Amino acid sequence: MIFIANSLVAVVAALHVFFLVLEMFLWDKPLGLKIFRNEIEKARDSKVLAANQGLYNGFLAAGLVWGLFHPTPGFAFQIKVFFLLCVIVAGAYGAATVSRRILYVQAAPATLALVLLWLA
Repeated sequence: MIFIANSLVAVVAALHVFFLVLEMFLWDKPLGLKIFRNEIEKARDSKVLAANQGLYNGFLAAGLVWGLFHPTPGFAFQIKVFFLLCVIVAGAYGAATVSRRILYVQAAPATLALVLLWLA
C-alpha cells in the first residue's frame, strides 16, 4: 500500500512540475493558451503573475519529492502530508476562484494520495 501511496504522491509532484513549466514557460505559447483557455493579449498581460504562480507550484513539487526521498519514515510522512494538504488547499481555492476543473486536476489527486498515505 505504501508503494501505491508514494506512487500517487510522485504523480502529484510530476503534475506540479508540469504546472510549473506551463505557467513559467508556456503561458503565452499555443499549448499554454489552449490548456488555460486564454487569449494571447490576456496571457501577455498576466505572464509575470503566471510565472510567479508556476514557481510556487515548483515549490510544492519540491516538497513532495523531499518527502518521498527523506530517509526517516516518520518525518517523510509528515512532509508528504503537509505538502499534500497545501496542494489540496491551493486546488480548492483555485476551484472556487478560477475554474472548477482545478478541483479535479489538482485537489482530487492530492486528496487520493493523502487518503492512501494515511491508510498505508
